[in-house]
Amino acid sequence: MDNTSTSDIVIINGNSHPDLANMVAERMGIKNGGCSVFHKSNRETIVEISDSVRGKDIYIIQTGTKDANNNIMELLIMAYACKTSSARSIVGVIPYLPYSKQCKMRKRGCIVSKLLAKMMCTSGLTHIITMDLHQKEIQGFFDIPVDNLRASPFLLQYIQESIPDYRNSVIVARNPGVAKKANSYAERLRLGLAVIHGEQKETDADEVDGRYSPPPTRNSTPQHAPTSSARQRTTSVSVGVPEHIVKVKPPLTIVGDVSGRIAIMVDDLIDDVQAFVAAAEMLKENGACKIYVLATHGLLSSDAPRQLDESPIDEIVVTNTIPHEIQKLQCHKIKTIDISILIAEAIRRIHNKESMSYLFRNVTLED
Repeated sequence: MDNTSTSDIVIINGNSHPDLANMVAERMGIKNGGCSVFHKSNRETIVEISDSVRGKDIYIIQTGTKDANNNIMELLIMAYACKTSSARSIVGVIPYLPYSKQCKMRKRGCIVSKLLAKMMCTSGLTHIITMDLHQKEIQGFFDIPVDNLRASPFLLQYIQESIPDYRNSVIVARNPGVAKKANSYAERLRLGLAVIHGEQKETDADEVDGRYSPPPTRNSTPQHAPTSSARQRTTSVSVGVPEHIVKVKPPLTIVGDVSGRIAIMVDDLIDDVQAFVAAAEMLKENGACKIYVLATHGLLSSDAPRQLDESPIDEIVVTNTIPHEIQKLQCHKIKTIDISILIAEAIRRIHNKESMSYLFRNVTLED
């Protein structure tokens, strides 16, 4: 890594992923800044920065893990501490953005990722570097620049170099929502595409809540006033507001041929693996000879390692945006790709005010 103009760079990190922060600092040839983050007996977060940050460019490396709420508070307090210590700029390097899946309005909830973006901007962050957001529109929630890096070049390289006979593979989208990403991989590798359609069970969005309650109807028959010829061509419902038509989820089916092929499922996040396991079982029943799962973020919550170890999936490949060393000890199928070089290059380019376009070359909107 070129050491050009790194004297004003200070890299600090919280407790979420110190190994990644050390790897990035080592690639940049600089020392990790002195920052201590710990919790009092009442679980309040304390941040102590030992080195001077006045007039410096601060890069806070803090990712999201299963302890998301503590990760967020550590990041906010570190950013505010740097702001009140007169740092020149404060860049949040957040490889996996917590709450990124809560980016849509559902039922009577709220868009939590919008709230989180406002909190980060208020804390003093002047720039965000993240990777493979769940929805790229999340960038619009921030009032500061957001660089959404892509891990797809690393995953594509892994497929080409580490999967034997990958030309006999088919890229699989485990649901229609991932079809665009899967199609992008298929086009670049010049492979076939298969899509799994249907659901095993109801999703949270399909549960009945108060919004589906029908409005009250009038007992009396409405009196229609005389209308013109144009209004006579307007269709009206017989009584009140029409009821919602209930969704009928078909059973899991595969659109595409996977018989005798290597099936490669791609996604942005692996957390609850039940859906991946169900998809893998269907692929195996339809003749897939090997099954791989590739994703950027490997959260692997709960008993995911055990479920993956007992599943027909042959290999799970994730990047090190989230620490998962314990999960790797529990499941030998999990493999890791290091993306610290990409983060280090992004930091170098932002610090030297160079274009970020090189890091997004040949990347389509579907990634």
